[in-house]
Amino acid sequence: MIDEDLLKKWLNDDLTDAEKIAFIEQTDYTVNQKIIDSAQHFKASNFSRAEDFETFKTNYQKKSSVKRINWIRPLLRIASVLVIGLAIYFSFFNNNLVNEKTLASEKSTISLPDLSKVTLNADSKITYDANSWDSTRRLKLEGEAYFKVAKGETFDVVTKTGVVTVVGTEFNVKERDNYFEVKCYEGIVKVTVDSIKKQLLAGDTFRILNNKLSQDKMQQVQPQWINNISRFKAIPLADVADELERQYNIEVKFNNTDSKRLFSGGFVHNNLNNALMSITQPMDLTFKISSSNQVLINGSKN
Repeated sequence: MIDEDLLKKWLNDDLTDAEKIAFIEQTDYTVNQKIIDSAQHFKASNFSRAEDFETFKTNYQKKSSVKRINWIRPLLRIASVLVIGLAIYFSFFNNNLVNEKTLASEKSTISLPDLSKVTLNADSKITYDANSWDSTRRLKLEGEAYFKVAKGETFDVVTKTGVVTVVGTEFNVKERDNYFEVKCYEGIVKVTVDSIKKQLLAGDTFRILNNKLSQDKMQQVQPQWINNISRFKAIPLADVADELERQYNIEVKFNNTDSKRLFSGGFVHNNLNNALMSITQPMDLTFKISSSNQVLINGSKN
């Protein structure tokens, strides 16, 4: 390695004859001389000579550190791209959540991985993990669905209000605002809502309506909405109107009407006029269809 004092004097052309001989004999001399020779071919518009060797050394170190940083930055960018790419890959290819949903006035029957069947009522949604389905038959429900569960391991339907657990059976779960209802058509159904645990047999119903729990019996072998008829037993008129909106994709408004009045009966899903007559006539109400998607229910026939 060339001695710094000799290099300083060589750059300033201050070497004595003896020092010049010693300098030329250094192993780095050839490299340094080539740098100087190459520099002769360049011409700067404004030439400035370094004041001294210390200034030259300081500037050289600054440039070297900048170069090191400059080659590190592209590597950091590449690493960031790789991390983002891996995150996208795992999000798309390792996320096996399946979402099935229906729109207003729409119904759909879905086959699950174990060949269980789910029929979704209007404006409803189920979500489940296809990856873990073989070991954990568990899905989330928003809205209303009728289940025909294939025999196997425990089958859980999770709603905002509670969990319905079965093995192999047929049942209906309805989860709407302030309305949770389970009807067992075959087999045994276990319902868990907070600390409440109930076991339902075929023909049993379990309902929580506006925070009030009730149980009842039924004669049907399947929900009638499957056949395009909605049935109600002592349900507030407002909830009946909500279901009417879902089945016909309309907006219902009340005028001089107590929407908390209880309604028992039903309406069809394929004729709006007939459906409205089925609801309003037993309650001494009238209706008016003001546009293709808006209905006004009046509390007086006048």
